[in-house]
Amino acid sequence: MNIKNKLIVSCQALSDEPLHSPFIMGRMALAAKEGGASGIRANTKEDILEIKLNVDLPIIGIVKKDYVDSEVYITATMAEVEELVEAKADIIAIDATSSIRPNSVHLDEFFSKIKQKYPNVLLMADCSNYEEAVHADELGFDFIGTTLVGYTKQSKGIQIEENDFELIRNILAKVIKPVIAEGNIDTPEKARRVLELGCHSVVVGSIITRPQIITKKFVHEINKIGER
Repeated sequence: MNIKNKLIVSCQALSDEPLHSPFIMGRMALAAKEGGASGIRANTKEDILEIKLNVDLPIIGIVKKDYVDSEVYITATMAEVEELVEAKADIIAIDATSSIRPNSVHLDEFFSKIKQKYPNVLLMADCSNYEEAVHADELGFDFIGTTLVGYTKQSKGIQIEENDFELIRNILAKVIKPVIAEGNIDTPEKARRVLELGCHSVVVGSIITRPQIITKKFVHEINKIGER
């Protein structure tokens, strides 16, 4: 699995988004591969199976699902893990924040259950701050990700690019396992920089694969004309 110093493109579209469709995500992954991507991050078994029909790149698999009793929604329970194992995702990413999972399950317990049932599965920790990344490394995750920085109550106000990616530099100085930079890395220059700092790989999503978000950025800038 050759993803070191490489770009991984997140090909996702949720049910309320215009491009929501396994077929479209399969084509999106093919476009990413043609552009030079070396890996794909994808949501749900259906999308992963379709993507596998289009590209032979390694896939980081997740399942996003909302639960009424938990803020955790990325691969929150064993049901989602089993779905991703069935889809033969190369790496399974799970929320590794300090938030409690559905049915009051803590991360340590959840990690142990996964490793007991699937000892050979590669796990990526989707973290939101320094402490969570260090803890995930101590638990034994195979990859440490910065996916949720700025998206949780634990990381409120944190911006991943602050002070030349200070958070990432601090994580790299402490953890042993490979760090995958992800979250608000929205320019080619930022993607290059996190790899220069020592990250194993970089995941880029919305700025490549969500045209409605890209369009909004252009419209927002254009609308400034009337504000002058």
